[in-house]
Amino acid sequence: MAGLHVQVVFKNTTKLCSSKPTITVNGKFPGPTLYAREDDTVIVRVINHVNHNLTIHWHGVKQLGTAWADGPAYITQCPIQPGQNFIYNFTLTGQRGTLLWHAHTSWLRATLHGAIVILPKRGTPYPFPTPDEEKTVILAEWWKSDVEAVVNQSIKSGLPPNVSDSHTINGHAGPVPGCSSQGGYTLHVESGKTYLLRIINAALNDDLFFKIAGHNLTVVEVDASYTKPFQTDTIFISPGQTTNAILTANRGIGKYLIAVSPFMDAPVGFDNLTSIASLRYKGTPANPKAFLTSIPPQNATPLV
Repeated sequence: MAGLHVQVVFKNTTKLCSSKPTITVNGKFPGPTLYAREDDTVIVRVINHVNHNLTIHWHGVKQLGTAWADGPAYITQCPIQPGQNFIYNFTLTGQRGTLLWHAHTSWLRATLHGAIVILPKRGTPYPFPTPDEEKTVILAEWWKSDVEAVVNQSIKSGLPPNVSDSHTINGHAGPVPGCSSQGGYTLHVESGKTYLLRIINAALNDDLFFKIAGHNLTVVEVDASYTKPFQTDTIFISPGQTTNAILTANRGIGKYLIAVSPFMDAPVGFDNLTSIASLRYKGTPANPKAFLTSIPPQNATPLV
């Protein structure tokens, strides 16, 4: 059996050199990871302490015999009203891998989301060499404004909603124009070790490219289904999609940039900023020169 105790609360959050009250789970952005094993029963109690109706959707969970626990508001359940709570109870029948949970009311999922990690049954190995460590990498979008105000203004005007101000990597926007001082996410590695990266696109609207300077990635799973392993230097990932990839720390000690950039092949407005994080080897000096990476063109359809 596995579970979470979810408190949906406001937390004042500073990003892009500005602050705003942010709706979070347990005061965290991204929210906590739900860890379970194949065939586990999951029980999650959600308590709503904010002034919005909400539900939680378990994106990709098959919900065999438990459709009522799927989470789409007004479809399988009434929303959880302010001050109320709800218990989700379902079984992860025949599933293993990486999935995503998120709010399923309006645009609350912009900050109400987190990973679902379903491990194989005890004694069952991965169908690929066991990595030394596992890391979860959640990609998302960030608006300086309240996202509910953004969508409400769109409804009033009849125009598309304002695009996000930045993308985030595990909750960090990294340095961007106008706010170069903010720090980014750092992925710490050791030479010679292998890492299973559980990459999740929790963005509302953007298909994203993910790339690490100087390193290839071996994709072993997509959307909680094992795939024939293949190697690439760039991962394309759509909203709600997950990709598991093996990273081998086989380069020299140093700091290597991680880039996340959007894909767009239509003449419409979108958040065209590249978000930056870093991969840092153990033993790297305090202020090293970073190894850079190039990103694909925004309309790089051959990679999609």
